[in-house]
Amino acid sequence: MALKPFQERVVDEKATIDVERIKLDVFLNSPHAQELPVDELALLVRQKSVMAEYSDILAERIGNFTGDAS
Repeated sequence: MALKPFQERVVDEKATIDVERIKLDVFLNSPHAQELPVDELALLVRQKSVMAEYSDILAERIGNFTGDAS
């Protein structure tokens, strides 16, 4: 089934957010993250959590496009 242009944008957006989330996770697990102020580190951890939730929402939307909703 061919996706409509807006659906392709959602798929692309999920791919982008997933790459950025992986990069953030790598950074958070690096020694450099421990050099940040505690409040900044806490914000980045929250950001990672929100990015994961956003990715999950996009995955559900994509599932609806393709009929693979779970």
